[in-house]
Amino acid sequence: MRPLTCDLLLRAYAMGIFPMARSRHDRHLYWIDPEQRGILPLDAFHVPRSLKKTLKRGTFDIRVDTAFETVMETCAENTADRTETWINDEIVSLFVELHRLGLAHSVESWRDGRLVGGLYGLALGSAFFGESMFSRETDASKVALVDLVARLRTAGYALLDTQFITDHLTRFGAVEIPRERYRDLLAAAVAVPTVFPRETVDWRHAIPDSIAAG
Repeated sequence: MRPLTCDLLLRAYAMGIFPMARSRHDRHLYWIDPEQRGILPLDAFHVPRSLKKTLKRGTFDIRVDTAFETVMETCAENTADRTETWINDEIVSLFVELHRLGLAHSVESWRDGRLVGGLYGLALGSAFFGESMFSRETDASKVALVDLVARLRTAGYALLDTQFITDHLTRFGAVEIPRERYRDLLAAAVAVPTVFPRETVDWRHAIPDSIAAG
């Protein structure tokens, strides 16, 4: 079997497919190409009313790319709500290398000097592929997601891929679209070079419609 490299992984993402393992300790990877693809439309992103209170309080200190590997390893842990994970050692290794190349990023929620939530994903052109998130305190991962969307909107990203959708993501406006429609959006997005912003972004200015929504 041909070894999976960062170059092959990037080509796969650009085509609309991604790898998953069946468990944390599974040594094999499987290519996934869903008929229905989850995306979070950046121009229709919705911040739930209850979460706005947390955001306005500034409960969490948001940092970018300061603990990428730790975020990945934490996302790969089994929890009471998730007894198995699709992130194995090979995926961790590949994404850590992509992070070193400046292509994979983490958005982290810190509180009192502790990493309590976050997410990571891959940036390719003006597409961002959200991979996984974790939370050790209420709203920690949700705040990281809002910050991510604010960054993507500020930088002019066109596509936020969530792979699949969950009830959690639906609250923010995530939808499913057919594979062919997704591939059209993807092809247009990866063709536009975009720089992932690491500087602080004010979500109020980046997502103004969320304020009007109350």
